[in-house]
Amino acid sequence: CTGRIFHQAVVSTQSTGVKEGHVFATDSILATIMTCPRSYYSWDIIIQRVGSRLFLDKRDDSDFDLLTVNETANELPASEGGSNSLNKLSLEATFINQNFSQQCLKREQKHFKRPNPFLNDEDDNEPSSVAYRYRKIPLAGPGEPYTLICRTEVDAVTTNASGEEQLMNIKALNEWDLKAGASEWRQKLDTQRGDILTTEMKNNKCKLAKWTVSSILAGADLLKFGYVTRSMPRSSGESIGHSILGTQQFYPKQFAAQISLDMNNAWGILRVIVDKCMQLKDGKYVLYKEPSKGVLRIYKVPLNTFEEDNE
Repeated sequence: CTGRIFHQAVVSTQSTGVKEGHVFATDSILATIMTCPRSYYSWDIIIQRVGSRLFLDKRDDSDFDLLTVNETANELPASEGGSNSLNKLSLEATFINQNFSQQCLKREQKHFKRPNPFLNDEDDNEPSSVAYRYRKIPLAGPGEPYTLICRTEVDAVTTNASGEEQLMNIKALNEWDLKAGASEWRQKLDTQRGDILTTEMKNNKCKLAKWTVSSILAGADLLKFGYVTRSMPRSSGESIGHSILGTQQFYPKQFAAQISLDMNNAWGILRVIVDKCMQLKDGKYVLYKEPSKGVLRIYKVPLNTFEEDNE
């Protein structure tokens, strides 16, 4: 899995072309909030209250887009420890996902009505192929009705047996803890794929829930998983490579039921956060998730906080 540029998601406030609505956010930010009871590590989201509108964003210098590894396992990865340290595993999983999603695509491209609004003609680097869908979703609740404007991402377009186009999101599960240098997935994936997926559901239930929520928000018809394992270097001078062992795909809503993800509860969590933030005065705030605790806190910060020119 090499040769592709690490693509970092564009923040919410850089969305273009959408003006109507009360709450503006990306699918990854919304998925993080909606699955917060499953998360173990800390994270933070910037909230800007401007009149009757809320803008939910991430910090430019944060690790928000990095994937977690074994976040909900009984034994967490160590903070230090070479290639199996927490930070390096997170980077590895993120690069695997971005490369795998591109490797699944055919050379022929699907063109939508509007071009990518974030392409920079002055940038010579080829961006990762992704489609943006802007979804307008009513936020149901007992109080005032709000409209959510969500910028979602779709990784691919495929066709079913009837020739109808279907939207697909593509993700990768990766094996990193090789027992005695041997891959258990290589031996068992063909005959015990269900057991492997069940273990991933246990060890990475937050990450899988985020992917599922993002796919549902995007209106994706399919969610495709790849099973990727390490290819150990033959000599000390070689770097660790990766091999794709197989794939499996699901319908997002059915997979949500399989991992016990209650979307009504997820929407309820988001609605509670929105109602709370709508009670705040105009300004900038930080929504902070405490590590290892199911606690969310909101802090008010100066307007120039996290700005590039702010020392």
